Amino acid sequence: MQLHNFLDRYKQGERDFSHVDLSGASLSGVTLRDIDLTGADLTGANLSWATLSNAKLIGASLRQADMRSAILNAANLNSATLSRAKLGKVDLRLATLQEADLNWAVLQEADLSGANLEGAKLDQINLESAKLNSTNLIGAELMEANLRRASLISANLSGANLRESHLEEANLREAKLVGTNLTEADLTAAYLRGANLSDANLHRSILAGADLSEAILNGADLSRVNLTGAYLLKATLRKAYLLRAILQDVYLLRADLSEANLRSADLQRADLSGAYLSDATLSEANLVDACLLESHLIRTNLDQAHMTGCCISNWHIEDVDFSKVDCRYVFTRFNYATKKPSDRFPVGRDFQPGELGKQDPEHGKNDPNASTTIEVFLQESPNWEALVFTLAQVQLDCPDLELSIKSYEQLEARYLLRLVSSHFVNAKTLAQRVSELYPEMLRRVTSSRQAMLDLLQIKPRSENVIETVQPPQPTPPPPSPDQRLRMYQEVVKQIQMIILSQTPDQFVDSVQRLLNFLKTQGISTEEIQKSVISQAIVKRARLDPMFQQQLLRWEETAAKAARFSMVGESVRLAIALLWPDLPRK
Repeated sequence: MQLHNFLDRYKQGERDFSHVDLSGASLSGVTLRDIDLTGADLTGANLSWATLSNAKLIGASLRQADMRSAILNAANLNSATLSRAKLGKVDLRLATLQEADLNWAVLQEADLSGANLEGAKLDQINLESAKLNSTNLIGAELMEANLRRASLISANLSGANLRESHLEEANLREAKLVGTNLTEADLTAAYLRGANLSDANLHRSILAGADLSEAILNGADLSRVNLTGAYLLKATLRKAYLLRAILQDVYLLRADLSEANLRSADLQRADLSGAYLSDATLSEANLVDACLLESHLIRTNLDQAHMTGCCISNWHIEDVDFSKVDCRYVFTRFNYATKKPSDRFPVGRDFQPGELGKQDPEHGKNDPNASTTIEVFLQESPNWEALVFTLAQVQLDCPDLELSIKSYEQLEARYLLRLVSSHFVNAKTLAQRVSELYPEMLRRVTSSRQAMLDLLQIKPRSENVIETVQPPQPTPPPPSPDQRLRMYQEVVKQIQMIILSQTPDQFVDSVQRLLNFLKTQGISTEEIQKSVISQAIVKRARLDPMFQQQLLRWEETAAKAARFSMVGESVRLAIALLWPDLPRK
């Protein structure tokens, strides 16, 4: 068909151009909404910047066609052939491309959000920086596809073949990848928070620096995978297969690895704090310098595992055989100030072969007279009078127990109090008891302090006090620019730590005091109010669902003065940013 004849007929209202031959035609910038080009031959045609919204292109041939920046939203391209087509920045939102052939096509920065590509052929396709949010890619072929920095939020790739594909820095938040083939795929620094990868095949894939927090990987094949430095906080890996996986410096805090197979896995310096390892296999695994704080090892297989330098503070072990473990020493405490393990055990020597399995190095249960160090964390500097009465109450509850204060130190956003017991106790339970009693005791002491002082006949001295007259102090010079910068950076750091550790009711007041301090030093707080506070709140909220509930409760109950304070405004801004993701009744 002649091009001018085709365009004239379209202008006159004709829409059915099924099986028309427009190969090589120049249709750049034309508007062809609602057109029916079923089975049409558009091989090599120029459709750049064309508008084909709601068009029917079922079974059409668009091989090597130029469709850059074209608009094809809600178009039907089922079974169409677009191999080697140029589709950069194309708009294919809500389009249907089931069973379509897009092998070797270029779709850089294209928008396919909500599109249906079920069963499509996309081998070696270029989708770099493309948008595929909520896209249906079930059973699609994406071998060696380029999806670098692509956005696949909530996309469904179940059963898809992504073997050897490139997904570096891709966003796959809450994506569905059940049974997906990702063998030898590169997902370096990819974002997979909340994604479902159950039964997925990730053999030899690269996930270094990736974020898989709260992801589901039950039954997934992660053998020989590289997860160096990856984040798997609260991830679920039940019955996952991690044979010879590289997990150096990985974060597996509170991850569920029940019945997982980690035989010969490299977990050097891995953080497994609070992780569940019941019935897991860690035989021949390398756990040197790993962190096992409060981790749960129940019937865990550690035959020939390497555990020298592990931190085992408050770990929970049950029916675990340590007789074949290779371990020279462990650390029984963790120093939260230095963020390093402490209290090497045994002191001044190494374990004899099999000795780790013969005693509990953390609590010294082989010695009934051994003492226990109890670590109590406080949000504010302690009131020592209230603390003394708190310890007195604990000792009254347990008459055979004596407690003494071992040390006290200020951390970045809280205070650490170390107590020593007269004999072995459960450190975690006792610390919880002290933390529960202290606030109520503080309230009582504060309200009854004067009566207590009168009862003990403690009065301030007013006699024989030499009154000295202090010379007037010179006004301190204003801080230098360098001092202002250091002061500003330190306060920003304190604010971030406060927000990460306190409830909204607490940190609104604490942060406001810090802002007021900066103002007294002549330092602007505008940037902190605009970005630092709200960003810190958003960051914590995305990691902590309980904190999200606290934010909503604050929004409902906070006093007007708090809501419209400088910090309150920042909190409300953060809530607005988080609003689509916040749980609501």
